[in-house]
Amino acid sequence: MKIQTEQTILAAVDLGSNSFHMVIAKLRDNHFQTVDKLKEMVQLRAGLDKRDQLSESAQERALACLERFGQRIKDLPEGSVRIVGTNTLRVAKNSDAFLKKAKKALGHSIEIIEGEEEARLIYLGVAHALSFDDTRRLVMDIGGGSTEFIIGEGFDGLARESLGMGCVSFSQKFFAGGTLSQEQMRAAIIAAATRLRAIQKRYRDIGWEEAIGASGTIRCVASIVKEEGWAIDGTITIESLDKLIGAMIASGNMDSVTLAGLSDERRSVLPGGVAVLKAAFEQLKIKQMTVSDGALREGLLYDLLGRISYDDERDRAVSAIARRYHADQEQIERVDLMLDQLCDQVAKSWQFEQEHRQLLHWAAKLHEIGLSIAHNQYHKHSYYLLAHSNLPGFSREEQYALAVLVRGQRRGFPTKYIKRLPEETRLVTQRLIMLLRLAMVFNRGRSIVGTTPVKIQVSEKAIKLFLPIGWLAEHPLTEADLLQEVDYLQEIDLRLTIREES
Repeated sequence: MKIQTEQTILAAVDLGSNSFHMVIAKLRDNHFQTVDKLKEMVQLRAGLDKRDQLSESAQERALACLERFGQRIKDLPEGSVRIVGTNTLRVAKNSDAFLKKAKKALGHSIEIIEGEEEARLIYLGVAHALSFDDTRRLVMDIGGGSTEFIIGEGFDGLARESLGMGCVSFSQKFFAGGTLSQEQMRAAIIAAATRLRAIQKRYRDIGWEEAIGASGTIRCVASIVKEEGWAIDGTITIESLDKLIGAMIASGNMDSVTLAGLSDERRSVLPGGVAVLKAAFEQLKIKQMTVSDGALREGLLYDLLGRISYDDERDRAVSAIARRYHADQEQIERVDLMLDQLCDQVAKSWQFEQEHRQLLHWAAKLHEIGLSIAHNQYHKHSYYLLAHSNLPGFSREEQYALAVLVRGQRRGFPTKYIKRLPEETRLVTQRLIMLLRLAMVFNRGRSIVGTTPVKIQVSEKAIKLFLPIGWLAEHPLTEADLLQEVDYLQEIDLRLTIREES
């Protein structure tokens, strides 16, 4: 289903380590017309202490910004807004408490995405902004706490990496108080180069024809070198970088730096960003770099469009991993069919939404991938593979919820795993696991199954199964498995009853 109405409004919010961005756009013929943009320098990363705790002052700055953002998007329907947190919220050990307050301020759920997913979305945003052809390009985005490197052709990424170095973290570590010296800059560049060693050979071997910068830091550098007359049209070169570094060091302190194109809000974090950029030029042998206005937030918009247009990156990721681990397609279809039939019967009582059905669909596809390791405890192997694989399109929470689902398909109920989920998703995850367990029991024989003979009724604490008279006698193994389920479910205070009726 392609969305074609001109009234469709979508919004994307990027809770970055340095700044928060929001873009609101109207969908026209599957393309976006921007109707509003907001950006605030929050410097969330600056509030992260040595114990990876986010300070109260940083949280207050962030929440004040989000209250303003929230005023603009609270009335937009669920599913038309996507909000993601990046490096600092990935790292912060007290991020859960902050995210609860942030969700209240914004009126929408917030996802924490991993570095590779951030890189994928950045590339998607840049690709659409530049109307890419098939030229191979390197895209670089310097954030507050991490820097993403992507090589791609057209809209397809060939390599994605996220390295733990950013303009805020490096400025704090190497340029405390805004002081600048040759020694400080050299130490910062060496530190960045050390991190780049992990990818430099592979990236050089893949190669690219054009380098694109997508972050505020790189756009600021491009503006400075253009305004100062050090580069043509803002194209960044190693020579223009050296002139910029020389000018900053000559000032001795960022407070005294006077450079055309340098904004006050960018001043304190520029040295760390420039060090990262210089190291990338040297280690990856970048000759020159232009800039793009497209970035993570635009990538979020196009990814959201894909989801609501049934062109979901998550579907491709699930299919890819199912193929990789040789999942039995016929068994997938059997389990998936029964899950649909069970869902139809309980959706109203258990308040299932489309997203919950989708999660079950993915679980059906992936529940047996652990068999590629061993049959014994294969549900645990499936969990491990899903919890530790790169699944493009999935947030951290979505991926973990999927892993917990397949973990719970058999044997003891995965209570301790469910408890690691956000409180508001635990009950629905438990109920989804119940349906998957039943689908597994009834399809253990791996025979051809059409319409299920099972009728199901559910309440908050009870599940009732109704089967045709004589069915259990004809299926003694299934009966034994169901009786075992009765015992398993008692552990979570759920009563399962099985009856036969005409």
